[in-house]
Amino acid sequence: MDLTPSLILSMWTAGIAFGAALIAWWAIVGTGFARLSAVVLVLFGAAAAAAGAGAVGWLGVALAFGGALFTGRRPLSVALFSGAGVLMLAAAIGDSPVLPAFTGALLLGGITAEMMLGHWYLIDPRLPRWALQALVLGAGVALVADVVYLTAEGALRWASGDEVLGWAFLGLSVMTALLIAGVSLSLREPFYTGVMAATGLSYLAVVTSFGVVVVGRILAFN
Repeated sequence: MDLTPSLILSMWTAGIAFGAALIAWWAIVGTGFARLSAVVLVLFGAAAAAAGAGAVGWLGVALAFGGALFTGRRPLSVALFSGAGVLMLAAAIGDSPVLPAFTGALLLGGITAEMMLGHWYLIDPRLPRWALQALVLGAGVALVADVVYLTAEGALRWASGDEVLGWAFLGLSVMTALLIAGVSLSLREPFYTGVMAATGLSYLAVVTSFGVVVVGRILAFN
């Protein structure tokens, strides 16, 4: 595995694109959220392409932009966001085995999409919460799969001198699991404050998930 900014950004962009496609398919929010998703995808995708994802990355950016242009035609918007995710995942696979590219994308993208959608619930509290629960559950499953894979590759058998990174990986993994559980439990709170708490916790989960993905890969593949 060639751990580069392009790899991390490509995985992240792919995960957000898949999350945006899923949310668009659910048809629970209006065109405003699709445009927000497209802006985030264009920014992340452009950074990935500039960092080394190349033509595949730029094509993914173009599809993400198209997803925003056709928000009024839901199947087309879903297809364009999905296509952007596939292309960005393909760019990531250029620097990584398939499985860790996929689990990393789902972990980073799932929790980021949940955080973005959580902000939309603060705008319209009438939206159903099952969508947030589904996204955070997906992120939780991806976390377990990613940590198991990295552990099998040697992330917990760190060499002398890597103790700080090793303990950081363990701590970040546990903290991310606790934050994801906290998001899910907060969403069971029937009042408006439940979504507010879940959204705040998801900010922290995005940061710790990033640490799990990066530090775990440093230990397992470098």
